[in-house]
Amino acid sequence: MKRVAVIIPTFNRRHCLGRCLKSVLNQTFDDYELMVVDDCSTDGTEHHPLLSEPRVGYEKLPARHGVSFARNYGVQCTTAPLLAFCDSDDEWHTNKLEHQCAFIDNNPSFRISQTKEIWIRHGIRVNPPQTHEKVGGDIFEPSLHRCMITPSSVIIDRDLFRDTGGFNESFVACEDYDLWLRITWKYMAGLVGEYLLTRYGGHDDQLSSTVFALDRFRIRSILNILYRVPLSVHQRIQAKEVLVKKANIVARGFKKRGDRRCYEQY
Repeated sequence: MKRVAVIIPTFNRRHCLGRCLKSVLNQTFDDYELMVVDDCSTDGTEHHPLLSEPRVGYEKLPARHGVSFARNYGVQCTTAPLLAFCDSDDEWHTNKLEHQCAFIDNNPSFRISQTKEIWIRHGIRVNPPQTHEKVGGDIFEPSLHRCMITPSSVIIDRDLFRDTGGFNESFVACEDYDLWLRITWKYMAGLVGEYLLTRYGGHDDQLSSTVFALDRFRIRSILNILYRVPLSVHQRIQAKEVLVKKANIVARGFKKRGDRRCYEQY
């Protein structure tokens, strides 16, 4: 059995999938299995030459189900005790898995960890806002405000992923925010203080650009943990405070645009 299962969900990204795959195949650490889950692409992704590489597993879904389903499906198709995800528009640095697994060996109490990251927007390197800088330890409170863990950076214990329910397939966006809240209320997050991931943004098909009123999904996430998770008194106060802030943001958006969809799915 391999130590790490690497799962790459993709949809109509043949143009950048090669960069992502090469960054995994060129890792200095080779104790991994690799599964690409194609969420019913229509751009000829299945004919990408790297998908015929012997180390690459590939499954094309017969219908489109979304990134959460694709990631969860990839987990089911693999067996390694550690899970690593990489979005098909991102790129790992060659020693990411090696250094992250070494961190896990030296810090076995962490069941989830991530690395620092470089941001590229429209082909130009940019500095993320200070509020988005990666941190380790107890990150539940900052995770209420924004997504503090990057899926392409994370390594997570398979049992922890399973026990916390995996990615919520009813979410078309903010599925990562939702999962991290279900984990960080109880578990510390490890941080490898090295830049081992490059994220590429600014393209038109990003969910943050195509899905309106993202905070409505974050509100659902906070409500779920308030009702279903035995938060501490302090955590419950924090969650309620952020819930009110995000509800007010959605309400102001409704008043401005008059779009009742902002209230759906609560």
